[in-house]
Amino acid sequence: MGESVPVAHLPDDLRTALDDELGRFPETRLTQSVDRLSKRYRQGDSATAPILASELDVAAYAGYRMPATYAAVATALAEVAAAAPAFAPRTQIDLGGGTGAAVWAAAGTWPSLEKCTVVEQVAGALTLGRKLAAKADEPAVRSATWQRGSIDPASAAPRADLVTLSYVLGELPERGRTEVVRWLAAEAGAVVLVEPGTPAGFARIRAARDILRELDRPIVAPCPHEGTCPISPGEDWCHFAARLPRSSLHRRIKSSTLGFEDEKFAYVAATTAPIDRPGARIIRHPRKHKGFVHLDLCTTDGLAPATVVSKRQGPRYRAARSAEWGDAWTAE
Repeated sequence: MGESVPVAHLPDDLRTALDDELGRFPETRLTQSVDRLSKRYRQGDSATAPILASELDVAAYAGYRMPATYAAVATALAEVAAAAPAFAPRTQIDLGGGTGAAVWAAAGTWPSLEKCTVVEQVAGALTLGRKLAAKADEPAVRSATWQRGSIDPASAAPRADLVTLSYVLGELPERGRTEVVRWLAAEAGAVVLVEPGTPAGFARIRAARDILRELDRPIVAPCPHEGTCPISPGEDWCHFAARLPRSSLHRRIKSSTLGFEDEKFAYVAATTAPIDRPGARIIRHPRKHKGFVHLDLCTTDGLAPATVVSKRQGPRYRAARSAEWGDAWTAE
């Protein structure tokens, strides 16, 4: 019984640009930097100083994290687009955007996008992000604004149709996260937050979701409802996965033999646009047996684990056989 995970392909223009930039450095040094950065990110501590301290670190970070970040954000944004089909953002601000993965993901999701801004505190990340973007096919990425700055709720709130923050909440001091989420949502048409698909990452997303609900910002994805999350931190966690094919260089600098990796992530999105939410969301790998499929669902009525879809249900059974973790599902 195989596991079904949505596949997120890195755009060819981004893959080529990234490989070209990484090719400027000896692979052995890139591999060493990737190993060090990987250990640092796995610690999950809030950052007291910029983690990317050199041009090599920035390149290694882009090779190590940019494809996975793109895969997670692109998957989350695709669900936002599906649940809010009338949402057609023209502007985006990506906070703590690193080398710009979320801008590439947004431009690939919405052709309407015209103006993107990446705000990042590490000058080297902005420099590399700008170089990569210059080779993009999408005009919105190619013409993006790269702005040095930090996440500062004391400043004017980011004003854009789409505001994104990916893999950043966990690097901020816990005591200030509530204020950050409020600040992000204050002037945004839609706000999308992505964190690692770990219990701690989910706990941060769940807390952010509660804040968005308090602000009366309708939740568009992944939840099929706006009620209290039925999953309590410490008991379980809600997360999803995107499968990312690896290039040969990506495999080498990560010292891996697999031709793909599964990026696990948690996310929440809220928007003021009209919403057509699904009746349920598949929150675990579908378990496919002979003649029936077990689906673990989050529904408008709460959790529905091990929901049985049998062969007798015809089209519904065939849909369950091809369903993937994270897909929307029509509740009966």
